[in-house]
Amino acid sequence: MNHGRFFKMISRMLDMKSKFTSVFSLLSFSFLIMVSISKVNASEGDTYSFTWLDPDKEVYVLQNRKFRKKNRAHISLGAGITASGAFVDSKNFQGRLGYFFREEWGFEAIYSINNGEENDTASSVRNNGGTGSVPFRRIVDSYMGGMVLWSPFYSKINTFNKIVYVDWIIGLGVAQLEETNNQLELTTFNNDPTPTTENHTGLMWDIGMKFYLDQNFDAKIDLTAIHYKADQPNSNGDTKSSYYSNWDVTFSVGYSF
Repeated sequence: MNHGRFFKMISRMLDMKSKFTSVFSLLSFSFLIMVSISKVNASEGDTYSFTWLDPDKEVYVLQNRKFRKKNRAHISLGAGITASGAFVDSKNFQGRLGYFFREEWGFEAIYSINNGEENDTASSVRNNGGTGSVPFRRIVDSYMGGMVLWSPFYSKINTFNKIVYVDWIIGLGVAQLEETNNQLELTTFNNDPTPTTENHTGLMWDIGMKFYLDQNFDAKIDLTAIHYKADQPNSNGDTKSSYYSNWDVTFSVGYSF
């Protein structure tokens, strides 16, 4: 008997068995995924009856919302801090007015007043009385804009036997921003400290978590970012632009009508 052919035959059989096992495992895994997805995509009106637990009770799926946004307007007031700008410490005060025409879709107008000043990092760079540099900074004074809102997710959190209902809301839109900078300090011979005020149009986006207190009142935390393009300070007279960002974290209280 040719031992070489025998071992090749055994090797092929093992290889076929390995491939069959892999295919079977893949099909089994795919089947489990399909079953899981079919259960996750249950509609809002679906119920599951746990007769073995309590014949008189039904457990509703997570999609059954308690607090609704459709055809409701909302208003909110809040305050927070600006998380961007290495040389600036700033606070913000915001007002928002919006409306949801569907449970997942709406729009919102926002107006923010920001109050900032140079921080200790900027003072260290300047090193007044010694050898230092002039830090370039932009201090946002205010901005206003509008966003389209999308609310695809919500959750229920059980804390100390109390259910907290939360909506996750994402916004995308355009904003008009006013800022003050110190470019004359870097572009003039005598380091002119006169501030320069500029206006920019930028892309605005927002991510927020809305915690429902009751059918009308809510508490919300937002991260709002604006990305805009502006000229860099240049003492040679050459114009060169760069992208800047403003990041605000805000805590607010809202009311829905």
